Amino acid sequence: MPSAAPRLKKLAEQLLGAPLPVRIRAWDGSEAGPPGAPALVVRSRRALRHLMWKPGELGLARAWVAGDLDVEGDLYAALDALAEFIWERGDDAKSLRVSLRDPEFRAAARSLIALAAPFLPPSPPQEEMRRRGRLHLHTKGSDRQAISHHYDVGNDFYELVLGPSMVYSCAYWESEDSTLEDAQRDKLELIARKLALKPGMRLLDVGCGWGSMAIHAAREHGVTVVGVTLSQEQAAYARKRIAEEGLTDKVEIRVQDYRDVRDGPYDAISSIGMAEHVGSERYLEYAHDLHALLKPGGRLLNHQIARRPQEDESAYSVDEFIDAYVFPDGELAPVGTTVGLLERAGFEVRDVEAIREHYALTLRRWVANLEANWPEGQRLTSPGRARIWRLYMAASALSFERNRIGVNQVLAVKTPEVGTSGVPLRARDWR
Repeated sequence: MPSAAPRLKKLAEQLLGAPLPVRIRAWDGSEAGPPGAPALVVRSRRALRHLMWKPGELGLARAWVAGDLDVEGDLYAALDALAEFIWERGDDAKSLRVSLRDPEFRAAARSLIALAAPFLPPSPPQEEMRRRGRLHLHTKGSDRQAISHHYDVGNDFYELVLGPSMVYSCAYWESEDSTLEDAQRDKLELIARKLALKPGMRLLDVGCGWGSMAIHAAREHGVTVVGVTLSQEQAAYARKRIAEEGLTDKVEIRVQDYRDVRDGPYDAISSIGMAEHVGSERYLEYAHDLHALLKPGGRLLNHQIARRPQEDESAYSVDEFIDAYVFPDGELAPVGTTVGLLERAGFEVRDVEAIREHYALTLRRWVANLEANWPEGQRLTSPGRARIWRLYMAASALSFERNRIGVNQVLAVKTPEVGTSGVPLRARDWR
């Protein structure tokens, strides 16, 4: 029987209609493809069965998480080379089933089935989010389940990836030579200055994570903070940090949905890397709720990942890998859509700062942390989940670098009827 790798390469090029830009190494030790290129390692026939039963991105994701598919060499180079086939041609991948009318495609599919035998459906990896249905997204119950899936995977694992700052959002870099901890501190300080935090003010930190913004605001600016999260593990960790800092009289951490916060008004609200979980159907409600919680003249800093707009916005679909394994039910919107909804809720948007390149730098540091401690990372969570985080962070870094997605800080004010916003005349002078 011919070696597996040349057959796989030929089949992949037939199915994709283009030369494969990476090498293939198969389970029988054979190799095929351009010399010196990163290698896509197919460790077992089960990887092919994942693809046959779930053609496209989800099948690839399952094979990766299960350890049946791997990359040898530069992961970024491999993902960059494969981006055209995995993400940019996602609709083609999802429509493979309808291509069976093409005789050449049918022949290639039969060859793939023979190579994948026995042709039984493999079980999805245990790390995949299980759902009974998707009819009722972004209820309080479904959001709590989605947040737990992503964040309740072990605080020790997040410490290893994020470093001492325990900030799980885009850092703000003075230069590429800065440390991750300095860049995260600078991001928190930038937000504090945009919100004009001063002693005696009340800050609501929506989606407070492990408490880093709350601690910074209380310790460095003397404000009283309420932080809300749906993650039990985050809340426990944040409370422990706050006690160690001696800030229990300044900071309260609640396991609470932002929709249930009723003790406004607040002087300022920070929402850092949280709004991506809200969903398009709920976003206007989110904006109205935060507007109602602010006092007149109060400021909101909304730090949020954005996608590029599409000509047909109704055709937008959530990335299958991210939805199943990383951020279930998360949705991205163009920054213009976000600004429009905030203004519809009554906010005056005063500043939008795009910091896309900063997130690419941040993600590469997180990947480096994980790779430098790979055995420990697997031990602290699971081999499959460690593989998920490595892939999603590396792929996301490339997406930011290639302008497929961006991230923006939107400063909005609950401007009173008299029109006095309280924002300085000089742009970006946040004192």
